[in-house]
Amino acid sequence: MKANEFSAMNVEQLNTKVAELKEELFNLRFQLATGQLQNTMQITAVKRDIARAKTVLRLKEQA
Repeated sequence: MKANEFSAMNVEQLNTKVAELKEELFNLRFQLATGQLQNTMQITAVKRDIARAKTVLRLKEQA
């Protein structure tokens, strides 16, 4: 997702999205450990999405 898509969400939606992304990251790491993951760049993409969401969340809390 793009940062502007995260900025369109409210705080509650952002918290939910961060939780979903963390769950997805856990599943990707589990697949990596079991050798089932084909594209390892998915892990990096999900980590970046979590960072984007947390950044927007922090900016909204400061405002």
